[in-house]
Amino acid sequence: MKIAAIAGSNANHSYNRMLLEFIAKQYKDTDEVDVIDIRDVPMFNENYKGRAPKVIADLDQRIGSADAVIIASPEYNHSITSALKSVVEWLSYEVHPLENKPVMIVGASTHEQGSSRSQVQLRDILISPGVNAQVYQGSEFFMSDVANVIDEDGNITDEMSIKFLDKCIDDFKIYARSINRMVEERAAEAAKKEAAKD
Repeated sequence: MKIAAIAGSNANHSYNRMLLEFIAKQYKDTDEVDVIDIRDVPMFNENYKGRAPKVIADLDQRIGSADAVIIASPEYNHSITSALKSVVEWLSYEVHPLENKPVMIVGASTHEQGSSRSQVQLRDILISPGVNAQVYQGSEFFMSDVANVIDEDGNITDEMSIKFLDKCIDDFKIYARSINRMVEERAAEAAKKEAAKD
C-alpha cells in the first residue's frame, strides 16, 4: 500500500517525524511510506488565491497519489500545531487531496497525556467541509513520554508500543482498502448514471 505520512510539526527536531520514519522503516517490505516534511510550507493566506506555492502542488500530488494517509500530530497547548492547521487549510482551499482519503491519526508527546487532545481536535478538522477525509475511528495510537521511548537512532525501544503500533497500522490498512473500494464503486456508479443520460 502507498501511504503518505504527514509529520505535523515544523520543528527541526520532531518526535512525530521520527515516529513516521520508524513506521516507514518498519513497513518497508510491505508498504511504500512517503514521509512528508512540512517545514517549507508557508502559513496559509487567502491572498495566495490562484497562485499557491509550489510546495502545495507537491503536497497535492503526493497525497493524491497515495492509497491512504497517516498524520502524526504533536500537541501544543492542548491543540494541534499552527503549522499542521495551516497545511490542512492549504489542502482544503484550491486543492482537496484529502477528500474521501482514508486517514489515520497518530501522535507522540513528551508529556503523560500523549497527543490525545490534539488527535480529537484533528479528527473534527479533517471531517469539516472542504476537507472531507475518511478518518479511521479504530484504535488510537499515541506515545507518552516519547523522549524515553524513541532512541537517538529513531527506534522505538518499547516492545509493547511496537506491537500495538503494528496492530493499529494493520487494522487501518484493512479500513483503507474498504474505503477505497467504496469510493471506486461510487465513482463507477456515478459514471454509469452519467452515461445513461447521453
